[in-house]
Amino acid sequence: MAVLQVHFLLVPLLTSFMGAAQYMMQDAALLSYIDQRFLSLEKRLDKCNQDILEYVEEFRDFAKTVLSRLAGLSSAKAEVKSEVENLLTRIEHAQRDIDYFGSVTDSNACVEVHEDLVKQQLLEEAEEKKRLKLMLNASCDHVLAGIKSLKIVKKTGGKHGSWMKDPGKKNTKIYLLSGSVNNVILEFANIMTFMDNNQTLKARRVPLPFTWEGTGHVIYQGFLFYHRYGSLNEIIKFNILRRKVADQMVLPGAGRIPAYQLSPQTKIDLAVDEQGLWALHAEPESGGNIIITKINHVTMAVEHAWDTPCSSKGAEAAFMACNTLYVTYNSPSGGTSRIQCVYDVLDALNTYTNPGLHFPKRQGSHSTIHYNPKEKQLFAWGDGSQIIYKLHTEQKV
Repeated sequence: MAVLQVHFLLVPLLTSFMGAAQYMMQDAALLSYIDQRFLSLEKRLDKCNQDILEYVEEFRDFAKTVLSRLAGLSSAKAEVKSEVENLLTRIEHAQRDIDYFGSVTDSNACVEVHEDLVKQQLLEEAEEKKRLKLMLNASCDHVLAGIKSLKIVKKTGGKHGSWMKDPGKKNTKIYLLSGSVNNVILEFANIMTFMDNNQTLKARRVPLPFTWEGTGHVIYQGFLFYHRYGSLNEIIKFNILRRKVADQMVLPGAGRIPAYQLSPQTKIDLAVDEQGLWALHAEPESGGNIIITKINHVTMAVEHAWDTPCSSKGAEAAFMACNTLYVTYNSPSGGTSRIQCVYDVLDALNTYTNPGLHFPKRQGSHSTIHYNPKEKQLFAWGDGSQIIYKLHTEQKV
């Protein structure tokens, strides 16, 4: 019995150590990269400073030699006195210039180094854009042009919650996650059983080991991804079939302020589109603007992040569709929801505000809006109702 007790104590301890080790490895890799970049910049700055010192010293030595020889020449030969005085004046002007040159940080040598840095930066940005296009390799040639219609599937639960299908699995199951703080998923066989009120009590209940916070969770490839309640920015990856935690990660910078001003219960909003898993959040340093982070759903590692011009102020929800962020705004008292900011992560020139996209025939507010890339529809939770919005898309120009 004592051995079993020790075993049960060691297992969570080792799991904790392994998780901590994973975070330390990620942090160490990031710190190593930053350290290498600073070393490179420091070496270039040292070269720049050394060049300045060498140029200044060389000119001063030359000036001393010229002044010494000109002094002797002026005393020995009066016929060249005017030429000597002219040369002395030029030397004095040049020496004032070189003294000023040595006192400032900029120089021709620095300009050359800076130009090299700019070229290197442009090359790195081009390579990064190429890498991102390879990473986001799904066929995304359409943009949202309008929301055609809505269907209120059911009205269950309170003001906050989310419901969804798994777009990464070939099944018809519906998942209901009621409330902004809870730890039980309800799983329905299909949408017909979900709509049948008599089947609600017969739904499969899946308890979670950790409570969720907010309504920004998603289900993808058989896993539930959610923000752990009580943590600042920890994201849990939960295997629904096996009913156990598969992985977790920390999303840097997230969790300090709401992702959307009108949905303060959600600090981290997770999303799925044709490219996989994303995280949406806001930071004080960004002025409350929304930040997009691409997450590898297998390794739970951050792949890239984008600062957007889309403000979280006045926003109630957002979703990702085909590499593009769509942010929904409303009034604090609820009204007609409208998409007022759109940001394409691969083409910032396609970013625009107030595109004139409104949600049809409905007054109220949304707790969450999630895009289903398999069915090309929005699954929304509005004032306790579960809603499906059908989309109208157009080819990208």
